[in-house]
Amino acid sequence: MRVIFALIIGLVFGIGISISGMGNPAKVLNFFDFAGTWDPSLALVMASGVFVAAIGYRLILARPAPLFDKNFSIPTSRTIDKKLVVGSAVFGVGWGLTGYCPGGAIPAVGSGNSEVVVFVVAMFVGILGAVAMQPLLLRKSAA
Repeated sequence: MRVIFALIIGLVFGIGISISGMGNPAKVLNFFDFAGTWDPSLALVMASGVFVAAIGYRLILARPAPLFDKNFSIPTSRTIDKKLVVGSAVFGVGWGLTGYCPGGAIPAVGSGNSEVVVFVVAMFVGILGAVAMQPLLLRKSAA
């Protein structure tokens, strides 16, 4: 049942990305082009997402436990560390240069555009590389 709900949530997310046009890198890049063809629709999509998530969190966290687990898995750390800052910077630079973020790129693979396929493959290679480097970085920071 858990997998079915995850699939449904992923489909709803993908449909939302497609309807909003956020799978189109030109639409995203135009948001960052204040002096040219600025398109504020990304801000509307972000604000809508924050609004829906805020309501969702209020409703879900009012429950004693999640439907398919014993406890809620909510991050407890409020520390802003080097890993968070570097990861955020890499995400932001990649998004600003390509117009793709992981959330928009994965549904956009269905468009058949070779650019997005290359981006998603590179993204997965980067994720695997980061996971492989994790033990080295942990050892280095412990020393």
